[in-house]
Amino acid sequence: MLRKIIGFQRDLEEPEQWLAKLDCHHFQHIRHKPPWQSRPWTQSEKGRCSMLGHELNCVKCDNSEVADW
Repeated sequence: MLRKIIGFQRDLEEPEQWLAKLDCHHFQHIRHKPPWQSRPWTQSEKGRCSMLGHELNCVKCDNSEVADW
């Protein structure tokens, strides 16, 4: 199910990684680990801000999982 990104926060267990905060109240990793995942926009505040409102597929919604927050 497509959900909009409404914010970001660092992953507490992997501080070099970011989590997208989705409008469905789930978090989703948005890793940048080339060559497997290329998301250079995650590496700067400006890049992350440019993705606010962008939609990601939320597998947690697809599986009817409880909200993360």
